[in-house]
Amino acid sequence: MRFPSKEIVERVRKQYPAGTRVELVQMDDVQAPPVGTMGTVTAVDDTGSLLMHWDNGSHLNVVYGTDVVREIYN
Repeated sequence: MRFPSKEIVERVRKQYPAGTRVELVQMDDVQAPPVGTMGTVTAVDDTGSLLMHWDNGSHLNVVYGTDVVREIYN
């Protein structure tokens, strides 16, 4: 696996600060929440992945460059 640069990780951290609400569009994991599940970003790790608290109770991370979410604007 190739990790993103520090600059990319910082950009992801600015785009998805803790508390950002997102909707799952695609996740490449057999245990993924259903598409459309809403969740809250708790942090961004050093690989650019979003650490999550999904509304259905799941805590699977959104993997940078693999999974897709969209930000929810209230």
